[in-house]
Amino acid sequence: MRLTLLRAALAAAVVLAGIVPGSAQEKYLPAEQLPDLIQCLPAPPDSLSAGFAYDVLRYQWGKAQRADSARVAQVKRDAVWTYEALTEAFSTPLGLHISEQETPKIWRLLVNSLSTIDPIRVAPKAYYHRTRPFAYFHEAPLSAEDETFRHEGSYPSGHTIRSWLVAQLLAEINPAGAEAIYARGWTYGENRVIAGAHWQSDVDRSRAAAGIGYAALHDSPLFLDQMEQAKEEFRALSARAGASGREAFVKVSDAVPDAILEIRYFSTYDFVGDRIDGYLAPTALLSREAADSLQAVSRDLMRQGYRLKIYDAYRPQCAVDHFVRWAADKKDTRMKTYFYPDLPKGVLFKQDYIMEKSGHTRGSTVDLTLFDMATEKEVDMGGTFDWFGKESHPDFCGNPDTGVYDARQAARERRGITEQQFRNRMILRQAMLRHGFKPLDSEWWHFTLRNEPFPDTYFNFPVW
Repeated sequence: MRLTLLRAALAAAVVLAGIVPGSAQEKYLPAEQLPDLIQCLPAPPDSLSAGFAYDVLRYQWGKAQRADSARVAQVKRDAVWTYEALTEAFSTPLGLHISEQETPKIWRLLVNSLSTIDPIRVAPKAYYHRTRPFAYFHEAPLSAEDETFRHEGSYPSGHTIRSWLVAQLLAEINPAGAEAIYARGWTYGENRVIAGAHWQSDVDRSRAAAGIGYAALHDSPLFLDQMEQAKEEFRALSARAGASGREAFVKVSDAVPDAILEIRYFSTYDFVGDRIDGYLAPTALLSREAADSLQAVSRDLMRQGYRLKIYDAYRPQCAVDHFVRWAADKKDTRMKTYFYPDLPKGVLFKQDYIMEKSGHTRGSTVDLTLFDMATEKEVDMGGTFDWFGKESHPDFCGNPDTGVYDARQAARERRGITEQQFRNRMILRQAMLRHGFKPLDSEWWHFTLRNEPFPDTYFNFPVW
C-alpha cells in the first residue's frame, strides 16, 4: 500500500513540477536514493497542540502583512509554480539575471537540482494530507495560483523546499552574496504564510527538507561537476557585468555609526512610488575609500553640532534600470505632486534627471543632508531630496563657490530659499569638499568621491 501511494505521489510530482518525461533535464540521483521525509521529519502539529496554536497566530500575522501592497505583489509572484518565476525571484540577490539563455550553466544546475529533489515532498503530502490554512478557515487564498493546490496536502511546502534549495545552491555559487540570497529565500517561505497557502510549521520544516536534499545532491559526481561549471560561469559573467565586487564595499552604518539612515528607495516615498529593484534592505553601502572619507566628514560636522542623514549611497544597475522603465511609462505620475510638480514627466529623461547610468552605481556617491543635534530635527535646506527642478541646484539663490547668498534672485523666484537655508546647504557642501568629495551641479545633496576607486565600473549586486 505504501509503495503504491509513493508511486502515485511521484507521478503527481512529475505533473506539478512541470517535468516532461524524456526532456533534456538530468536527475542527479535516482528516486530510491532520495531521503524519505516521512522518516526524516516529525509529523505536523496536532490541532490541540501549542505548535498549532502558533501556526494560527502566524496565519493571523500573515493576513496583517497584506496591508503592504508591495509585499502582496511579491507574494503573488512567488506563488507562481514555474522555474522562470522562481529564478526571477533570485536574480537580483545573485546579481545576474538567471535564465536558460543568459546563464545556461547556472540554469541547468538549478533545473536539474529541482527536478531531482522536487519529488521528496510528495509522499509526506499524500501521507499526512494536511489541510491548507485558507481551506481550514473557509477563506479564499490571497493568490489565485494557490487555488489549484486547495486539495493538495499542505505539509511540507513545495514552494519553500524549492526556494530554500535554490538559495543554498546560489549561495554556494556566489558566497559573497549569500546574505542577500538567503534573505530572499527566507522571505519566499514567509510569503507562503502571508498567502495563507501554508502553515508556519510547514514552512519551517520545509527549509530543513531542502537542507536534506541539498546535502544529498553533493553525493552526485555530475552535480559536483555542473556546480563547478556554474561557479565559473558566474565569475565570468559577473566580472563582465560588474555584478561582483561586494567585498570592496562596506556598510555606512559600520563606517559612520553616527549617521542616520533614511533609505528612500527601500520605501515607497520616492519619485517612483514603489520600492526600487535591488534594495533588499534599508542599508547604505559605499566603497571603502568613500566610507573612510565620509567618516572624516562626520567627525568634522559632529564638532559643529550636526549628524549626517543618508538618503542613498551605492545604487545597483538594476535600480537605475527600474528608473528608466518608470520614466518611459508616461501614465504613471503618482508622485508628481511631491517631486516634479512643474515638469511634464516626458522631459525628465531629456533633462538628465533620469539617466541610463548613474555615478551611484560606481559605489562612491552619496545623497545626504544634515541633522541638528541641538533641535533633534533635520536641517532645513529649503527643498526636499530628489526634487526635480532648479530649486535643487546648488547655485539656486546664491554662489556656492563663494558661499554668498543672492537676496535679489531669491525675491524673484516663486520658491526662493532663505539666506539661512542657503547657508545650511553650504555647511554640508563645504564639509564634503574639505574631505575629498565633489558636488553635482543639479543636486545640493549629491556628492562623489574625487578619487573614486571604480570610475569605470557599474556594479549590480543588491543593497543588503
